[in-house]
Amino acid sequence: MSVPAAYIGIILIWSTTPLAIQWSGDGVGYLFGITSRMILGVVVGLMVAGLFKVRLPWHAEACRTYLAAGLGLFFAMTSVYWSSQFIPSGWMSVLFGLAPIVTGLIATVWLAEQALNAARIVGMLLGLAGLAIMSLGSQQLGPQAAYGISGMVFSVFAYSLSAVIVKRIGAEVPALATTIGGLMVAVPLLVMVFVLAGEPLPGIVPYKAMWSIIYLGIVGSVLGFALYYYVLRHVEATRVALITLITPVLALLLGYLLNGEPLQTEAMVGSAGILSGLLLFEYGQLIGKWVRDTLRG
Repeated sequence: MSVPAAYIGIILIWSTTPLAIQWSGDGVGYLFGITSRMILGVVVGLMVAGLFKVRLPWHAEACRTYLAAGLGLFFAMTSVYWSSQFIPSGWMSVLFGLAPIVTGLIATVWLAEQALNAARIVGMLLGLAGLAIMSLGSQQLGPQAAYGISGMVFSVFAYSLSAVIVKRIGAEVPALATTIGGLMVAVPLLVMVFVLAGEPLPGIVPYKAMWSIIYLGIVGSVLGFALYYYVLRHVEATRVALITLITPVLALLLGYLLNGEPLQTEAMVGSAGILSGLLLFEYGQLIGKWVRDTLRG
């Protein structure tokens, strides 16, 4: 598979995922939405693996990869679904855009991919400023919006830590196998949480929720994560996380057009701060070199 094609596929899937997550919980609750999605993902993933004769290796490195991917999936996605009750879908994508900064910090320590420099530090500060502005704007959404923002920040950390650990393990495991193995770790944990929470099974699943769960289970879970782990094996962790620089813009637009979500001034300014910080964090040195060359020329 072409790495650029997989990269674009992830962008398209991740741009539509926040809105689908919100819709998947309509009338059934967020725990049912995420648990049914992941169960469907395991079933479809195993079917696809059987169809294409992809075998799941079970050596020590593979098992550690599945565990790291599964725990990251469980904590990150549970937090995202929980947060979806309190903030617009576009906000979810923007806040998840902090992942490159967090991933970069962790990768700097564990993977020695790139050292921190002045541009990256300024980018981090811009991202944090954008987060603070969005936090101020969340007051217009009600006091519970702070819960959603906090949940998304935790989700970003869980996702970033999992990505770096998988990258550090460096196991030669097919991307689809990593996806299925991670789902097989996450699903029992989700079922346990669903049972302990005492959530009843819904008698009727609304069509919007049902189709959203199906989309997320097949495209979001199996295809999306398979593409993600495929790209992760061929690209630096910070470059993979850069995908979240693009998806927030599309997610905000989709939330506005399809879900009637407001485009508040604070949200737009905060989003600009986060995305500008990400751009500077990743490409600050190149931008500085271009400016210096332009002024000299």
